[in-house]
Amino acid sequence: MSDAVLHADDLNQQGGQRPPGHAPLRQAAYDRIEDLLNEGVLKPGQVVSQRELVEKTGATLGAVRETIPRLEAEGLLQTLPKRGLMVPSLDIAFVRDAYQLRAMIEMSAVPHALKFLQAEEIDAWIAAHQEARTSLDCAADPDLSSRLQRLDWAMHARLVGMMGNALIDNVYRVTAIKIRMAVQSRIRVTPSNALRVIGEHLAFLEAMRDGRETDAIAALKKHIDNSLTLALGGSL
Repeated sequence: MSDAVLHADDLNQQGGQRPPGHAPLRQAAYDRIEDLLNEGVLKPGQVVSQRELVEKTGATLGAVRETIPRLEAEGLLQTLPKRGLMVPSLDIAFVRDAYQLRAMIEMSAVPHALKFLQAEEIDAWIAAHQEARTSLDCAADPDLSSRLQRLDWAMHARLVGMMGNALIDNVYRVTAIKIRMAVQSRIRVTPSNALRVIGEHLAFLEAMRDGRETDAIAALKKHIDNSLTLALGGSL
């Protein structure tokens, strides 16, 4: 699976995902803290000091301090006087509202993606998912779930990026982080749900490849609705 997924990841980076090594120290610190939130290393309700963030990110103390106002403004961290920083807890109402916003943004992005996304990029995503499905059938791959998860996040962000709207990109990015923070364990790609996720992705990717806008939007909405159901503790 590695070649197809790596190729898809390269295309995602070319489409606006951050390339490593090109950001100033403050942005690099922010990016690493964002990764820690996305990956569930920093959990809702957890209190952490600036020094601990330095250790976890490998950034300088100055860079970490400079990122904190931005993280607070986005609602990703809260300052607790004399205690440090807390990862906020997010309730069910937030999750429901966030998914509604996510669906509105992603479904609106489909026509733009059909117009501006290169066919080769869609083909690379399809190939990566097909190869992943084959890997699931053939043998255990301990890294498969994490590679699929990274591809999942990057692919959805790339679709939104096709709108060419920096404000929407930022709202979508922060909302996606908060969703992952709130329901980390229930919506991650795992060996047990990977086949379903792959099938849902292929449904809208193949429709996009064929230029079937209505079908692509419908398949994408079904995928997001299923994710919301699971995020709220339901079953499919």
